[in-house]
Amino acid sequence: MRSTNQNGLRLVWVYPDLLSTYGDQGNVLVVERRARQRGLDVSRLDVRSDQQIPTSGDIYLIGGGEDRPQRLAAERLIRDGGLSRAVSNGAIVFSVCAGYQILGHEFINDLGQRQQGLGLLDVVSTRGEGARCVGDVLADIDERLGLPPLTGFENHQGVTHLGPTARPFARVRFGNGNGTGDGFEGAYNETVFGTYMHGPVMARNPHIADHLLKLALDVNALPPVDDQWYEALRNERIAAATQPA
Repeated sequence: MRSTNQNGLRLVWVYPDLLSTYGDQGNVLVVERRARQRGLDVSRLDVRSDQQIPTSGDIYLIGGGEDRPQRLAAERLIRDGGLSRAVSNGAIVFSVCAGYQILGHEFINDLGQRQQGLGLLDVVSTRGEGARCVGDVLADIDERLGLPPLTGFENHQGVTHLGPTARPFARVRFGNGNGTGDGFEGAYNETVFGTYMHGPVMARNPHIADHLLKLALDVNALPPVDDQWYEALRNERIAAATQPA
């Protein structure tokens, strides 16, 4: 999908008033920053839960949240319909934790009930019965995406099962990931991505931000930028993940 917005590349940060835990808003800041470093014309729109989701965005980012805000966000996104229409138009979506679960078919809400999701990813989330998944994670991203290893911080009780049309975003070396015991972390299809990784994940993994930009612009490469700060953070957190508890 090539951006056709007359005003340049458009980023949409979805429901910061409900879904923005663990600094996940840093994801949209990193994508915006890396676009500007390359001289791209980019605008950012923060859409609160009482506002309509625009359908003309190029990249939509969704963060994590507590159980009740997650339920409210899912209900409002379904009623609004804008995000689903944007995906039908070819938009890119990247979601984290509660946002990841919302993009699936269903999850367990704060009332202990099965809650309908948007069905943009072929995944179903349940509530885990064991210990909560907490700590640093190191995982190998699906080789088809051509990205370096994934580093992030997980903190979730949810367990997410992939359906036949969802690809695992990464395979865990250290940590839990989706919590199913199969070693998978996150899920994706052609334009929609989900992960449990906080950090924020884009600050730890700027190559993911670049991948979203390339998808939105329909290009194979971007001009290089200074990654010294990002690499220092990545190395620090990768070392933390591999240290014995």
